[in-house]
Amino acid sequence: MKDSVTEEHLYLDFSHQYRDSIFPLHTSVSLFLLSYCDCKLFKVFLVPTGEDVGAQFVTKNLLGDLEVHLISRCQLPVVVQSCCLPAVVVKDGKFCRAGLSVVLRHIIQKTYEADPSKKDVLELLGFKKTCLKACAEVSQWTRLCEISIPLAVEGFLTASPEHCQTIPPDILKLERKLGEPVRVHNDDKIRRQKLQQQKAGAKAAVPVLRKEAREEGKTVEMHEHSLPSLELSIAFSKLLVQEVSDAVSRDAPHIRRTKTSDLPLLDHVFAEGLYFTLADIVLLPCIHQFLVSSKKQGKHLVNLPLISSWYRRVQEVPGVKKAAGKCHMEFLQLPELMSAPEEQLQVFSSVPDELEEENEDSHFIGGPRPTMTKLMENGIEAKFSPHPCPSWTLDWTNLPSAVSPGEGKMSRDRALRKQQQLNNLVAAVTKLAKPGDVIVDFCSGGGHVGIVLAHMMPSCQVVLIENKELSLMRAKDRSDELGLNNIWFIQANLDYFNGTFNIGVALHACGVATDMVIEHCIKARAAFVISPCCYGFIQNTVKFKYPRSHQFKEILSYKEHMILCRFADQTAVQLPPERRLIGKQCMGLVDLDRAWAAEECNYSVQVISMEPESCSPKNNMFVGVPT
Repeated sequence: MKDSVTEEHLYLDFSHQYRDSIFPLHTSVSLFLLSYCDCKLFKVFLVPTGEDVGAQFVTKNLLGDLEVHLISRCQLPVVVQSCCLPAVVVKDGKFCRAGLSVVLRHIIQKTYEADPSKKDVLELLGFKKTCLKACAEVSQWTRLCEISIPLAVEGFLTASPEHCQTIPPDILKLERKLGEPVRVHNDDKIRRQKLQQQKAGAKAAVPVLRKEAREEGKTVEMHEHSLPSLELSIAFSKLLVQEVSDAVSRDAPHIRRTKTSDLPLLDHVFAEGLYFTLADIVLLPCIHQFLVSSKKQGKHLVNLPLISSWYRRVQEVPGVKKAAGKCHMEFLQLPELMSAPEEQLQVFSSVPDELEEENEDSHFIGGPRPTMTKLMENGIEAKFSPHPCPSWTLDWTNLPSAVSPGEGKMSRDRALRKQQQLNNLVAAVTKLAKPGDVIVDFCSGGGHVGIVLAHMMPSCQVVLIENKELSLMRAKDRSDELGLNNIWFIQANLDYFNGTFNIGVALHACGVATDMVIEHCIKARAAFVISPCCYGFIQNTVKFKYPRSHQFKEILSYKEHMILCRFADQTAVQLPPERRLIGKQCMGLVDLDRAWAAEECNYSVQVISMEPESCSPKNNMFVGVPT
C-alpha cells in the first residue's frame, strides 16, 4: 500500500438515525461504501442539520470501525458551505468534490490508488469506468439511483400509514428497469453462449465462493433465482478466482451462423446488468430500508420479484455481508417470488409518461423554414444587440504563459480562436464586476475563462465548477503555477452548487447546461455572461421544458422548437454559406426564447454575436443583468 496519500476531509449530512441507518440516505450509502472498500483514507465528519452537535446524536455502532467527528455547518470550510453534501475537500481548502456520485467515485479511485491490489474495488466503476459518471440532469439512470430512489425511500419511511400503502413509483420504475434486456460491450458473444447453453439444456446451479468463505476453503452454492446460469457465472466470475467453463466459451458452427436479431436477450443479474457496480452499492442501503419498513408494515412484495431477487443476489457478493455487518445492517431473508403480472407494471415506464411522449415527438422530418415563417408571421425574428466593445482585447503577449489557452495540446489556430472567445467574455464580465464580487465559471472545463478572470481581477473570488475531474485538475495545475489565491475548484454537477455569487459565466455550455446556468444565476439574482453550444442536444428534461418563454410557447410546439435546435447546430465553416446563415438565424431564435424567459424573471438580457464571428461557429453570447 502507498504511504504518501494526502489526507482529505469527507463531510456528510446528518439529520437523524432510524433503525440501522443514518439519514439522509446519502450518508448511509457513503458510510457503506467506506466499509465495503475498507477505506480509512478520509477524515470523516458528520454535519448535523440542527444547531446541537453533541455526541449523543449518533449511535457509535452504526459507524462500524470508522472514526467519525461531529462539526457544525458554520465550521465547514468556506468552499464546502457553497455545496450540497456529501462533499470531499483537500487540506488546502481550494479543491472540493460534491454530490453523491462524484464523492463515491472519488472514494473508489482513492482506495485503488492507495492499494492497487484492490482491483475488485476499481471494478465498481464498471466498463470504461463510467458508472454513474453522467450527471443526473442528462442521465435518467443516474437520476434514479442518485436522487429519485433515496428521496422516494425517505418519503416512504416518514409518510403516515395511510400515505404509505402504495409502492413509490420510483421503486416500481427500478423493478421495471431490472426487467429490461441487458446491453453490455461484448453483448453478441455472451448471447451466442446463452443460445448454445439453451440448446444444450444446461441448468446447473453456479458455485459462488465468497471472500469470507474462501478464507475457510468452503464453497457456497447459490441457487439460480429463476435466472439462467450463464448470466450468473459471467457475473460472478469477475468476483471469483474461477473462470467461466470452456463448455460455454466455444461456439458451435450453427451458433456462429445465427443472426444477431435471433439471439436470446440477457437478463439482469445486478442493477446495471451482469456486473456488480457502484449502482448496486448506492441502491442497497436504500432498498434495504424500504424492504425492512414494508415487512414491518406487513406488506407483501408480490409486485417486486426482481428487486427481491436482486436484493438476495447482492448479499452473495464477496465483501457485502462483511460491510453490512460493520454498519449493523441486518439483511432480510426474502422468499422466492413469482413475477408480477405485466399489466400491473405496465403503467410505470422507465421515463415519465409526459416526457416520453414529448421526446418521441422529437423524431421529425423536414427543415426549419416553416417554423421560422410561423414565427415571422407573429412578428418574431432573430435579433442581435450591438457588441458593447467589439475591439477590446487582452494583451495576450504580456500575460504569463499559464494564463493563455495555448498552454497544452491546442493548435495555434485553435488557441487564437479561443483567445478571441475569451476577449468577448472577459470584456463583458469586466464591465459588470466590482471588487469583492464572487464570479462563478460554470462548466469550466480546463479553466480557460476562470483562470483569466482570477488573474485579471485579483480583488474578486473566482469559483470553477466542472463535472470532469481531469479537466479540473489541469485547471488547478495552471492556477498553482500562477500562484493564484483567489480561486476555488469544485468538481460537481451544477445542481450541487448552492452558494451565493454575483456573476455567472460559461463558455460553450452544452445543450441544456446553458439553461441550468441561467436558472442558477436567476436564483442567486446574479448577472450572467454565457455562450451556448450544442443546440442539437437540447430536449425536455425533468426540470426544463421547451420552448422556455411565454411568447414562444404560444406559437411553437415542442416539436417545432426542436427543429430550430437541430438546425441551430448547422453553422460549421465547411457548410455552404446559405445553410450557415439559416443555422445562425436558428441559433438566434433559440437564444431569443431563452432571453425572453429570463426577462420574465425581471432580467434585462442582450443576445450578442461575438467578435469576430469567425472565432467560433457557436458565436452567440448572452449578457443578462437583474433589473
